[in-house]
Amino acid sequence: MKIVVDGMGGDNAPAEIVKGAVEASAQTLHEIILVGDETKIISELTKYKYNKEQITVVHASEVITNEDAPVKAVRTKTDSSMVKGINLVKSGDADLFISAGNTGAIMAAGLFILGRIQGIDRPAIASTYPILGKGVSLLVDSGANAECKPNNLLEFAAMGSIYMEKVLNIKKPAVGLVNIGTEETKGTTVLKATYELLTKSSLNFIGNVEARDIPKGACDVVVCDGFVGNVILKLTEGLAWNILKLIKNKFTDGMLSKVGALLLAGKLKELKSEFDYSEYGGAPILGVKGAVVKMHGSSNANAVKNTILKGIPYAETNVVQMIQNSVLELEEIIISE
Repeated sequence: MKIVVDGMGGDNAPAEIVKGAVEASAQTLHEIILVGDETKIISELTKYKYNKEQITVVHASEVITNEDAPVKAVRTKTDSSMVKGINLVKSGDADLFISAGNTGAIMAAGLFILGRIQGIDRPAIASTYPILGKGVSLLVDSGANAECKPNNLLEFAAMGSIYMEKVLNIKKPAVGLVNIGTEETKGTTVLKATYELLTKSSLNFIGNVEARDIPKGACDVVVCDGFVGNVILKLTEGLAWNILKLIKNKFTDGMLSKVGALLLAGKLKELKSEFDYSEYGGAPILGVKGAVVKMHGSSNANAVKNTILKGIPYAETNVVQMIQNSVLELEEIIISE
């Protein structure tokens, strides 16, 4: 398998991207292709010992930044690391593309270059959501589609279920629809219609879930539009780090507290690790005809390494084809409405 990594995407590129790729290469036999400014990437690579046959560099003279308008950038910056990288997947010269770059541009490039899976109206970003002590849930959509129709949410549920089962090894993943109450009659017209579609599907739909129950692991696949999903994700991230900061301040306030902190150092480190996004890898873009994964914009080397390693099953299990195969059932449910 060949894994393409955007060497110029993200706040910490190319240094952390290269370091993470080198660390990942020590744990897999798959080939890693770094796309970007050849001079800068090779300069970073010289700092490490690695198998030179396992990591190669493809030069790209342009970079799509966070300030660029996504659609325009994808169409005009054809020699950018992002566009060249996704084209390698399109041509069959690579199996997986990973980037910490401009989210809108990654979505646009996935749509324009790879295209949508036939029958999928809107691709979605599926983010892993840490459940303390219980692993993770999958939040779909977490930012790609601010407004959705019932059929879009049904598609998100189906794609998320396939990914959860084939990549994260959760059998018959429980699907929950984010709502303001658990009752069937709650929510907007769109949510009520979505509830009916999900009930008729073969998915393991458990009903509506409230936001307060998501951190408890109320379900395996959390379904919502991208506006709600992004708010949930960012609120959780901000709350988690503020709680950790508060705990740290409390444990360093006075000598007795510091002694307690030393005694609990191991447990506190475990807690920090459970909140750390870099441990969970990136978010797959589900619904495009190729394996594409979006990393956090501020990804460090550990996040890059984990995204590469955890992205491998996404391509290996052929999730894209499985989503394509599931579309027929979804269309039958929608037409029956």
